[in-house]
Amino acid sequence: MTPAVRARAAAGVHLSGIRRCWDRVMTTMIQISDTHLSGDGHPEHGLVDTAAVLESALGKVLASGVDVKALLLTGDLADEGAPQAYRRLRELVEPAAEKLGARLIYAMGNHDERAAFHTELLSTVDKGSVDAVHWIDGLRVVVLDSTTPGRHEGRLEPEQLEWLRRELATPAPLGTVLVVHHPPLPSPVPTVHLLRLRDSAALAGVLRCSDVGMVLTGHAHRTGCGALAGVPVWVSPAIAYRVDALPPRARLRGVTGSGFSRIDLIDGVFVATALDLGPATPAYEHDEAGRLRLVRAATGLS
Repeated sequence: MTPAVRARAAAGVHLSGIRRCWDRVMTTMIQISDTHLSGDGHPEHGLVDTAAVLESALGKVLASGVDVKALLLTGDLADEGAPQAYRRLRELVEPAAEKLGARLIYAMGNHDERAAFHTELLSTVDKGSVDAVHWIDGLRVVVLDSTTPGRHEGRLEPEQLEWLRRELATPAPLGTVLVVHHPPLPSPVPTVHLLRLRDSAALAGVLRCSDVGMVLTGHAHRTGCGALAGVPVWVSPAIAYRVDALPPRARLRGVTGSGFSRIDLIDGVFVATALDLGPATPAYEHDEAGRLRLVRAATGLS
């Protein structure tokens, strides 16, 4: 047992459900963002069947055999907030979550509609912002709703930040992940920059000296990262399409291409990995156990 595992065991954390990988304690979550499902099934920008892409992403996860503890759906789940879009989303993600034995965690995005989101995904009555706390084997996942009805930039109200401050006052045994749709970061893409989370300094004040190990976001339709108050911020790729971060001069451009994220907590360290969807020719493929034996033998590493 590693020192990190012993420390968590001493803190009373139940570790039996956490996957051991290469003698490490590992908790894996899958982040899927910006699915932009339509109510009538029309393709995004006339090109992308987002439901089919989402189905492909879920199939990739299922085929991996990875022990996934949660599916994080991090906003802009419906393109126009239609109830039918949320029902289609559930038809796709709920069977996958059941097969994985994974928890489903939903977050609001600026394209989502609160009343339909509450009714169709959470089976609750609309009571305002969708803020929640979820626990996964001692790991705390806090979801904050950064949306304002009728607007597309991100904002957190003072009462939300105070609620977050109170929640974080007690550290979690395995730390905390904060999920918020809008990145609290500047962006090289002018439109994304204008529509980022506003007043990120207020959020930074709450995160500073907390146990939040990573902030997970979407919204930007491009993979990115940064930091807020010393906390890593991950911007997940989108299911629907990609925003070109280096377009031709004086142009703003979205391009086809989709992806999602794998989020791992490995011996107390949070790691985010972007996963592309689409045709890919394997450059190599080996038996995992056999390859690990060769690497250990060649390096003396365990």
